[in-house]
Amino acid sequence: MWIFCLRKKSEAFETFKKFKVTVEKETGHHIKTLYSDRGGEFTSDEFREYLQTHGIRRQMPPPHTPQQNGVVERRNHTIMEMVRCMIDDFGLAKTFWAEEAKTTVYLLNRAPTTALDGITPQEAWSKRKPSIAHLRVFGCKESMHIPK
Repeated sequence: MWIFCLRKKSEAFETFKKFKVTVEKETGHHIKTLYSDRGGEFTSDEFREYLQTHGIRRQMPPPHTPQQNGVVERRNHTIMEMVRCMIDDFGLAKTFWAEEAKTTVYLLNRAPTTALDGITPQEAWSKRKPSIAHLRVFGCKESMHIPK
């Protein structure tokens, strides 16, 4: 499994290039279209030229219309609601929000969805049903044994 995290929006271009290589090697398919908002991290000349060079179309909604990106906006809203619930339920500091967001996305990718006819996003990607046997309650006490 791979995780791509951005600490700053300025890292979007380099992270996309790594993502592209990883996805294309893993699947054997090429990225054909990038759908993004009109954020500056996606609209630089360098990013535009890279997409053109690699034959990737770029699709963006009209300016000031986040409602046209409904699926993504709804998913982001769901993720942030789950993060807020974890912060509240476990009394964690807000400094853990990034870790909680990664945990939330990890869980959502292993939960069945009607958009994929009841299979999980992970299963749709890998063609294998993901195991959830390793999951524990977020924020539960753990102990670690460090061998001598």
